[in-house]
Amino acid sequence: MSGWLSEAKAVDTAVYAAVAGSDTPRLDAAMRRLSRTADKSKLWVGVAAGLGVLGGSRGRTAAVQGLASLGVASAFANLVAKPLSHRRRPERRELEELAGRHVPMPRTSSFPSGHAASAFAFATGAGAAAPALSAPLRALATLVGYSRVHTGVHYPADVLAGAFIGVSAAEVAGRLLRRRG
Repeated sequence: MSGWLSEAKAVDTAVYAAVAGSDTPRLDAAMRRLSRTADKSKLWVGVAAGLGVLGGSRGRTAAVQGLASLGVASAFANLVAKPLSHRRRPERRELEELAGRHVPMPRTSSFPSGHAASAFAFATGAGAAAPALSAPLRALATLVGYSRVHTGVHYPADVLAGAFIGVSAAEVAGRLLRRRG
């Protein structure tokens, strides 16, 4: 492993260890709920439904663009990127006081975070169609990404890679939708 890559991995592991070792009982339950709510993109499908019902024409466009972006990101992250990576999931400290923050450990590769890819794809795609929603959706996507580190199933670099995939997927989906329309 080259020098800079080795150092980047050391920082990634150290940041994960700092988060995992933090005593944050109030935050633990919230991050666990948020992480579980984002499983299988339930959170984003719910947001899309709300946009479609309450957001008028612009909301429906944002919902379609967000879901299309999510589909591209999820397919790439889970069907292409994860099978190419063999990064192990973090080792979680099974201390009783931290057990309440954990979510079930997925069986797939840790790299990249599919939750982060889906979150940032939806937020970027929907936000492009409804700019007033961009900041709140990206803030929610950031919290989902952080929740994956907080709950012990991803390293920070996994989340960053997932976010990059999500933003890129939204660009691709947006171009495809504009070409179609």
